[in-house]
Amino acid sequence: MPETAPFVVPSPDAVFPPFAGLTLAQTHVPATAAACEAAAQALRQAGIVGFDTETRPVFTKGVDAGGPHLVQFATPDAAYLFQLHHPAAPPVVRALLQDAGLLKVGFGLREDRRQIAARLGIEAESLVDLSTHFRQHGMRRDVGVVTAVAMVLQQAFQKSKRISTSNWAAERLRPNQLLYAANDAYAALMVYRALHK
Repeated sequence: MPETAPFVVPSPDAVFPPFAGLTLAQTHVPATAAACEAAAQALRQAGIVGFDTETRPVFTKGVDAGGPHLVQFATPDAAYLFQLHHPAAPPVVRALLQDAGLLKVGFGLREDRRQIAARLGIEAESLVDLSTHFRQHGMRRDVGVVTAVAMVLQQAFQKSKRISTSNWAAERLRPNQLLYAANDAYAALMVYRALHK
């Protein structure tokens, strides 16, 4: 007999308080070698971090976007967003992604893995895809961050399609892009922590 799912997807009319995400003051975009190394040190000290990537959208079929353009990590009190066009960022991001001692948790990471291999030339280590976790516990459909936050944290996580399809390769990201990227990674970490209390 199949295992009964311990998770229940909330009904569409369920009302939850807003997700308590990170603020702009807690969101860092390291651009220099010193800032990137300081960010890496903070992430390694955390041991378990939320993880996600963003790629500039391409609206022509068959055209590779060349992403990721942004790689984000989150601790319980800060997010570090690495823009890969800064020369100091790719070596530090490679080292973090290949660090088997740093657990990186996120949602729907298959495409992230593919793009990381294509752009950075590495295989990421110690990635935990929470979508797989929910499938292993009886969920019949893919669970993304919005549904997981509702199920596990009983909070409403808002995602803007307009921001998700904005230009992640921009030289400077807008405040709403920074918050979107930071909290995608942070929400994954909060779900993981709640599941492992």
